[in-house]
Amino acid sequence: MVDDAAQSVGRDTQAGRAGPVAVDDPDRFQWDLVARSRRSSLYAIGVAIFLVVVFTVLGSLLRIADTGVHFRIWDQISIALIGVLMGCGVLLFTRPRLRVGPQGISVRNLFSDKFIQWDLVQRITFPEGASWARIDLPDDEYVPVLAVQINDRGRSVEAVKRFRALQRLYAGGQGREAAGGQD
Repeated sequence: MVDDAAQSVGRDTQAGRAGPVAVDDPDRFQWDLVARSRRSSLYAIGVAIFLVVVFTVLGSLLRIADTGVHFRIWDQISIALIGVLMGCGVLLFTRPRLRVGPQGISVRNLFSDKFIQWDLVQRITFPEGASWARIDLPDDEYVPVLAVQINDRGRSVEAVKRFRALQRLYAGGQGREAAGGQD
């Protein structure tokens, strides 16, 4: 969950730049925590490989038996390409990431990437029965964090602990977390 390379504080790669970094480009910020779901990524990669192999084998076997349907080489290639497309779709589950730094947090899920400044973050929670964590925001809103999943067990616990420590450091103890809120 917590990338080993991200354990150390990441710094802006373009040293010598003066001035503030635009909020619309969070990739240029420094990140103290980068968390990803390891097990979900491994499962997704395994399923993607399985789909490509199965559809390629099925496509190659289409012309072996005489079923009354005449398959051409393009039909076989198309079946294999369907497997590749399905595998690419499954690989979206390797995309989720949580990054935490002094400027705020960046949550990337399957199809979205959101940057949230610290003044909006109340806390990170793991609701009962949920498969992944979420960031609580004002007005009962929240952002799901697919990068911190229950199936990662100890890695997700470590990521939540580090997130809370960084929130105390950067947000100055704002929100329900500092007020003794419950998970």
